[in-house]
Amino acid sequence: MFRLLDNNVLLFLSLASMLHGALADGKTLVLLDNLNIRDTHSMFFRSLADRGFDLTFKTADDPSLSLIKYGQFLYDHLIIFSPSVEDFGGNINVETITSFIDGGGNVLVAASSDIGDPLRELGSECGIEFDEEKTAVIDHHNYDVSDPGEHTLIVADPENLLKAPTIVGKPTNKPVLFKGVGMVADPDNPLVLDILTGSSTSYSFFPDRPISQYPHAVGKNTLLIAGLQARNNARVVFSGSLDFFSDAFFNSAVQKATPGSQRHEQTGNMELAEALSRWVFKEAGVLRVGAVTHHPVGETTPPAAYTITDLVEYSIVIEMLSEGRWVPFDGDDIQLEFVRIDPFVRTYLKKNGGKYSVQFKLPDVYGVFQFKVDYNRLGYTHLYSSTQVSVRPLQHTQYERFIPSAFPYYASVFSMMTGLFVFSIVFLHMKEKEKSD
Repeated sequence: MFRLLDNNVLLFLSLASMLHGALADGKTLVLLDNLNIRDTHSMFFRSLADRGFDLTFKTADDPSLSLIKYGQFLYDHLIIFSPSVEDFGGNINVETITSFIDGGGNVLVAASSDIGDPLRELGSECGIEFDEEKTAVIDHHNYDVSDPGEHTLIVADPENLLKAPTIVGKPTNKPVLFKGVGMVADPDNPLVLDILTGSSTSYSFFPDRPISQYPHAVGKNTLLIAGLQARNNARVVFSGSLDFFSDAFFNSAVQKATPGSQRHEQTGNMELAEALSRWVFKEAGVLRVGAVTHHPVGETTPPAAYTITDLVEYSIVIEMLSEGRWVPFDGDDIQLEFVRIDPFVRTYLKKNGGKYSVQFKLPDVYGVFQFKVDYNRLGYTHLYSSTQVSVRPLQHTQYERFIPSAFPYYASVFSMMTGLFVFSIVFLHMKEKEKSD
C-alpha cells in the first residue's frame, strides 16, 4: 500500500513539474490602461489561459513593473493593451521593450485613437509609424450599419488579409470589425508584414475635421494590423484597434451599410485574433533542425576529407512545432547549397520518410566547403544549418593510368621511338661506297 502511495506521489510530482515547465514557457506580462479591460476582453485572455499561458495582469503605470531582473527576462511574452499610457511604470520603458525584443521576446501591441507617445515610439523602433492622436481610419464605403455616423467602424474584407495561413489562420469569409488608428510601414524595412490593410477607399484622418491636408495613410497603404519578425526570430504584432480584441467585437454581428450587403451573425475577429496570438507567441510557424548527416554514397560515416567528384549523400531532419509537439515539417521548396565562397551546387532536397535528403556529385574543385540550408519563408522562423567539410584533390594513386583523350599523344611518342630505332639501325649498318681512282 505504501509503495502504491509512493508511486502516486511520484506521479503527481512529475505531472506538477511538467505543468510548471509548460507554464514557465508561457509567462506573459499583460499591461492594461485599467483593470476593466481584463473583463471587456475576457474571451481573448481566456483563450490564452486555456492554451497554457501564465498571464500576469498589471496596469501600465504600476511602479513595481519590471521585465528584466539581474540580467534575466522575467517573462517570455509581453502584451500591451494600454494605448493611452504616457509613461510606463517601474523599470519598463521603450528602450527596455526593444531590449526585450532583441533578446528574443515576443510582443503584442494594441493601440487606439487615444494613442500615447510610448507606443508611437515603440512602433517607430519596429518600422511602424502610427498616425496622430485622435485620428482614426475612415472608410465611407466599408463601414458597419451600427456606425454612429463618423464611418470609423470599419468592416475589413478578409481579402485584405496577408496570404499566409500560418499567420492569419485558415481562410474564412467572415469580415473583421476594426475601429482605431491607422499605421503605415517603413518602406525600407523588409521585415515588416502588412497583415491587414484597409480598402482602396480608406484613409486616416481626424473624424471631426474637414480634410485640409493630405492624410497620413491612404488606400491600401493604410495598415490596420502589422507584424514584424526580427532577424533573431522575435515576433511583434501591432494592432491599431484595441476594440479588435474585445468581447463586443468577437460576438457582434456585422454588415456593411451599403444596400444588398450580406449580414454575418459573427465577425471573424475571434479566429483572426487567435491565429495572430498563436503566431506572435510562437505556437505556430516555428521550425528547428534535427539530425544532419552526410557521407559518400554506399558508406555510413563521413570521411576525414572528401575527394573531388565524389558522389555524396546529404540528409537533414526538419521539425515544426504543432500543438506543443514537434512533428516532421512538410515542405517541397527546401534547397541545399554546397558553398565555398559562392555556391558550386544548389539543389532541392527531397522528402524521404522523416528527413530530407539528396545525392549529388562534388565539383572538381578542392578547398573548404559548407553544406548549407538557409530556409526563410513567410510566417516561419528562419531556419539555418551549416556543416563544414574539406574537399581534397586526387592522390597520385587515384589518377587513371591511361587517359583515352591522350591516345594521340601516346601514339606520337611510340611512333617517335620506333622511328628513332629504325633510323639508328639504318645509320649504324649503312656502308659508304669506296671512291674509285
